[in-house]
Amino acid sequence: MKKDIHPEYQTVTVKLADGTEFQTRSTMSSDTYVSEVDSTNHPFYTGKRQFVDTAGRVEKFNRRYGKKAAATEE
Repeated sequence: MKKDIHPEYQTVTVKLADGTEFQTRSTMSSDTYVSEVDSTNHPFYTGKRQFVDTAGRVEKFNRRYGKKAAATEE
């Protein structure tokens, strides 16, 4: 391996959202990493789903890209 091109590899403390802490090694420059999402609060693991109101998005899409109303002939 070439010298002086690799980042420093140091010990980092990881703090999860539920308060759990553990130490690992990383190339991060900070001594601690705080995570807002982990297996105790992420919807994939908890099974709780958050529904997003998509009606507004669909209407906006149809206005922008939908078929134009046929012009009435008089």
